[in-house]
Amino acid sequence: MITSVAIYEKTIERLAPRLEALNLDIALVPFTAAGDYRMGGKPVPPEDADIDYLWLSPDLSFDKLVEPALKMALSTRSIGVMQTFNAGLDNPLYKQIAARGVRLCNSDAQAIAISEYVMANVLAAFHPLERRRELQTSGTWEKTPFREISGTNWLIVGFGPIGRNVARRARAFDANVSVIRRSPGAIEGIERVGTLADIEAFLPDADVIVLACALNEETRGMAGTRFFEAAREGSLLVNIGRGGLVDDAALIAALDSGRLSRAVLDVFHQEPLPPSDPLWQHPKLTLTAHTSFNGSGARARWDALFFDNLPRFLRGEALENEVSPGSL
Repeated sequence: MITSVAIYEKTIERLAPRLEALNLDIALVPFTAAGDYRMGGKPVPPEDADIDYLWLSPDLSFDKLVEPALKMALSTRSIGVMQTFNAGLDNPLYKQIAARGVRLCNSDAQAIAISEYVMANVLAAFHPLERRRELQTSGTWEKTPFREISGTNWLIVGFGPIGRNVARRARAFDANVSVIRRSPGAIEGIERVGTLADIEAFLPDADVIVLACALNEETRGMAGTRFFEAAREGSLLVNIGRGGLVDDAALIAALDSGRLSRAVLDVFHQEPLPPSDPLWQHPKLTLTAHTSFNGSGARARWDALFFDNLPRFLRGEALENEVSPGSL
């Protein structure tokens, strides 16, 4: 029996030679920006389509079509498996799709890029880069001290692929790493491990706090007033998880009081962040437009995950990155 595999039409164009070389018993079903499938050269509305394997590729993100594609998936008559380029599945549509019995696979392809983004921004916060540029421009020979990562204490909240990659890189700089995750238990190379119930006991020791966890009812708004009051004076916060993890008003208060020395934000409650939002102008904030995933190797890893998972599906094997519906 031929397996129907639905992929965004632009992704099919981009990967045509690799798809043709698969030599698998599949029928490629392009779907369009308009939200319909193409079967037998004709448009088929989602309500009339049965898809065995649907891939939401990163090209949808670059074309700003993720939300329409999710709505198309939700209205599709039947889907066996849906693989997405997203790491976090906090969009309510994912939960609705899973409730229809669709198996979901997320992605860890962006973990390397995001962890490098974290390290780059911590280094930028620890080094007086602007002062060095000023000295160079003025031709002034002056020593510029900086803070070393070596010996600092890091607290990583969330220990999925992104958190693990951040920990690996921080430890390579000889930082001491502690972790907050869903389940307790020792992890090789990690100083301390706790759950969310322990976070206020971990915060006073942390020089760098990295939020890399999923957004759910348990974590929403967790970085609020009590969180920042417990944090070490002068600590650095990096949020590459989801904007909803942080109470923005409490964050600004912590920056203004000096409780935090700086914060790096790549995710926000509202995206794009409105130009009028006060976060833009705060002198102790580094803001980027949800771009931490956009490393030079990320797209190739996204593609590789699809080309690995599809044959697994056809052979009836366990899928990489399959998500339990209960975790949504």
